[in-house]
Amino acid sequence: MNETQVVLVTGASRPQGLGFAVARELATRGYHAVLAGRDLDRTRALAEKLVAEGLSADAVRLDVTDPADAAACAEYVRSTTGRLDALVNNAAAMPDFTTTSVLDVDLAEARTAYAVDVLGAWALVQACLPLLRAAPAGRIVNVSSAAVAQISGLAQSVRSPGYSLAKYALNALTASLAAELRDTGILVNAVDPGSVATHPERGDDADDRSPAEAALGVVWAATLPADGPTGGFFLDGHPVR
Repeated sequence: MNETQVVLVTGASRPQGLGFAVARELATRGYHAVLAGRDLDRTRALAEKLVAEGLSADAVRLDVTDPADAAACAEYVRSTTGRLDALVNNAAAMPDFTTTSVLDVDLAEARTAYAVDVLGAWALVQACLPLLRAAPAGRIVNVSSAAVAQISGLAQSVRSPGYSLAKYALNALTASLAAELRDTGILVNAVDPGSVATHPERGDDADDRSPAEAALGVVWAATLPADGPTGGFFLDGHPVR
């Protein structure tokens, strides 16, 4: 088997995005990073950028809402690397960015958020599970959001309600996966990367984290030791209540 650890990072087709920053950081730590995104040309260009920097990376097309794509992605990783040590479910959709009430949400947008943020991650875990079970220390990291606090805290109003509810469900899925995989050695956690400056077209806030800074919490969860936590929701390695 290939001795180089392999990580698959979804939603890694934007140069200013969190997924690319996570892939780069793990590649600098010696991982072979497989970047996954819907636009293969864009995703491949970013993988080639890492290779030009002397890092190990390649790219695969992936639409997380298509179970056949998830299966094909897992097969690509298996056939090209022979292993998978970490899966980072970073792909996300926030189509209801400007909506501020659950009463006003466009349910088509809510379905999109759920399809990407929850079912997409779920399908990829299922597809990649044989590879992760075979890894010496498999890790699954679901990128969540502080937006879940609006749901669990019973806020009077909810910004991006479809997205927020989807991320809340993703945290619940994380806990369920961790419980079912507890005896396998696979650690499953959710990470809130904080508010990240990844969408200048939306007007990033001045105090937003850079993608490189925000990536460190995700990388922390992807590289946990065998006695690390599982089934938790973390920010910078600290539990989020």
